[in-house]
Amino acid sequence: MARHEWEVAPDDAGSRLDVVLAGAAIGLTRSRARHLIDGGLVTVAGAPRKPGYLVRAGERIVVDTLPDPTPSRAEAEALPVDVLYEDADLVAINKAPGMVVHPAPGRWHGTLVNALLHRWGALPAGESVRPGLVHRLDRDTSGVIVVARTAEALDHLARQFQRRTVEKRYLALVRGVVARDELVVDAPVGRHPTDRKRMSTRTRAGRRALTRVRVLERFAGASLVEARPETGRTHQIRVHLAARGHPILGDRVYGRPRAGTPPPIARQALHAAELVVTHPRRGDRVAFAAPLWPDMEQALARLRAGT
Repeated sequence: MARHEWEVAPDDAGSRLDVVLAGAAIGLTRSRARHLIDGGLVTVAGAPRKPGYLVRAGERIVVDTLPDPTPSRAEAEALPVDVLYEDADLVAINKAPGMVVHPAPGRWHGTLVNALLHRWGALPAGESVRPGLVHRLDRDTSGVIVVARTAEALDHLARQFQRRTVEKRYLALVRGVVARDELVVDAPVGRHPTDRKRMSTRTRAGRRALTRVRVLERFAGASLVEARPETGRTHQIRVHLAARGHPILGDRVYGRPRAGTPPPIARQALHAAELVVTHPRRGDRVAFAAPLWPDMEQALARLRAGT
């Protein structure tokens, strides 16, 4: 980790920020420079800028931190995993809340991939630090995730996700009493116009996203809903529910708690309850169901008890 800062030289004036960073003697490619800028790790004249910002002579550029170099491959670690199903072609896991799916800058250990490599050894590499993965869940989302054990299974499953033939069912505890028993949220999802770490339905560059929602149970000030996303956009369910005025309880990004009313759960109350895929070898449809994790069961119990 390091901190770098310097003033823009007259020869660099008028150049794009990402180009200037890539040309500086700090070992960055242009794509890596864009990643740091988008992550808010670079400021110019004391303010974060976009990659295409045209720098001016004398402005001070600060790169607060340079994350550790990316490992060439993920490493095996002895970590517990809740196995729902396994055969020679694939594995289905009930991912624990708080567990990151794959290594990434700032977190190279303690991920699901590290645990999978320890238990099953080599997995087909779509990417060196994401072997066997065809989809992912957010860190604080629990539930079903399927992992390929062979190259053939990896390719077959990836095509299913691309063609949207996979069926996904989530359970979520949301703020407020949802009035309608069923609703369809059909709103494009894209990068937030001002906060690039968030997604939003209020974006000019959004991609079509559709989520079907059904109310399962209502409480005082909250509801248990079933969500079936028909597309797979980043944070889709969280963004769609928040856009309808019912953010997921515990979601610190899209549903900050109201003053004096702490949520009944310490993480976003979202669980991937079921995933249905076509088995890559046999060709039959296989449904993997994951029971709720204890923290979400306890949150439900408190809501039912009115506490």
